Amino acid sequence: MPIYQYRCLNCKKRFEIFLSYNEYGVKVISCPHCSSDQVQRRLGRIRIAKSEESRMDNLTDVSNLEGLENDPRALGRMMRKMSNEMGEEVGPEFDEVVDRLEAGQNPEDIEKAIPDLEGGNGNFGGDEDY
Repeated sequence: MPIYQYRCLNCKKRFEIFLSYNEYGVKVISCPHCSSDQVQRRLGRIRIAKSEESRMDNLTDVSNLEGLENDPRALGRMMRKMSNEMGEEVGPEFDEVVDRLEAGQNPEDIEKAIPDLEGGNGNFGGDEDY
């Protein structure tokens, strides 16, 4: 049975109800909080599956990189988005750097405050040899 989401227009509370496909649109829905029949159907969030290629295309879009060098918060948001899109565990050091960027801290100040960053070369590990 599908779950349908509603909002009561009388008491403004949200609720969910299980209905069969045959019941939907036929059965009268009442608010479980105030018993009002003045309810409105809500549409829940949906998920869209993306291919790895489309996620990478979105991350490498040059327009997303504009102004990052002067805005640590935007850089932090972009790094967090990249991490989420990649779906891989990046470790506590990365999370700490991104948290500091999102708080507005300057990247050079972060490097000074966290001298043991991966790679230890002052570039957040970007010039490592593999």
